[in-house]
Amino acid sequence: MSTYAVYFSPTRTNERNATAIAEVFGDVKHLNFTDPDKVKDVQLTKDDVAVFAGPVYGGRIFKGAMERFSHVKGNGTPCIAVATYGNRHYDDALLELCDALKEQGFIVVAAFALIGEHTYGQIQVGRPNEEDIAQTVAQTKLVKEKIEKGEFNEIAVPGNRPYKDGGNGGGFRPHNEGCVGCGVCKTLCPMKAIDDDFNVIADKCIACFACVKGCPMGAKQLDAAYDEFAKSFTERLAARRENEYFI
Repeated sequence: MSTYAVYFSPTRTNERNATAIAEVFGDVKHLNFTDPDKVKDVQLTKDDVAVFAGPVYGGRIFKGAMERFSHVKGNGTPCIAVATYGNRHYDDALLELCDALKEQGFIVVAAFALIGEHTYGQIQVGRPNEEDIAQTVAQTKLVKEKIEKGEFNEIAVPGNRPYKDGGNGGGFRPHNEGCVGCGVCKTLCPMKAIDDDFNVIADKCIACFACVKGCPMGAKQLDAAYDEFAKSFTERLAARRENEYFI
């Protein structure tokens, strides 16, 4: 048996979640599909286990992540579906991911809706924290027992069909101030949305802010309109939300 962690994770939250879950089953093979150059076709067997983790954008899994996940096929392979969101709600994202994985030949034995620090503002800062990870690992151990017993019963997750519109990425675009041309942003961008002058290509950017958070010079900046939005957004989503586990 091999365990695969499959994730799209520009700011590494989904990577952390998927890794913690997959490690419960043993050694992990990483399919980090954040980098478009690493996306490849993979066929799993019924003896493998997979964890798919993607970010929620507007109540849906980011469409680019869904397309990349479609390259991994199962053959009655048990899997865990993970939607990570920043405190508003995951709406139809988890249902959408479960539906897609079933079409790809997987048996979804569990689905997790996990809280992560929001890309915008100061929302659920530091999450997932150690408590979150410990809780998720404990729930995953229950899933492991379920798989070992061959209990592949259908699970029910929240959501509606047809799915709501979403999954398109955010609308804000960083600009350069004080860029020294080190190129780190180009290596971090999951959409190849940085040009040769290290400017953001607006129609490719999804506002994941990997470049903003990863620039060693702090050169990727946002304008006053973002600052105003982030302030009000932070206030609106200040209430703590908890992780949800469907097993």
